Amino acid sequence: MYLTIFYIGIYIYMAYALQTIAKKTNTPNNWYAWIPILNIYLMCVIANKPIYWILLLLIPLVNIIIAVLLWMAIAKKLNLPEYYGILIIIPLVGFYIIGVMAFSDNKPQNTV
Repeated sequence: MYLTIFYIGIYIYMAYALQTIAKKTNTPNNWYAWIPILNIYLMCVIANKPIYWILLLLIPLVNIIIAVLLWMAIAKKLNLPEYYGILIIIPLVGFYIIGVMAFSDNKPQNTV
């Protein structure tokens, strides 16, 4: 029971952070952050990556590399250091980095 509540809390945090990042970059349909699979599509749109990357995220081990590249592109778009994308894969640090991307006062470079 408590574990379920914990996971729901993580999902809400991640969805809200991704929606905030989408708003910062003026990406349309920021509400996609709340829907599974569409949230990955939204990340690809924010990062200006091809949509077929969603399929690459389904391949074990390749998905780690693709996720890092996606988050690196998102960090670059938010005028943050690209190595933030690498930090995403570190447990607990990743949640903090996503929060920094979403809730810091940085100005995005090229908006959609």
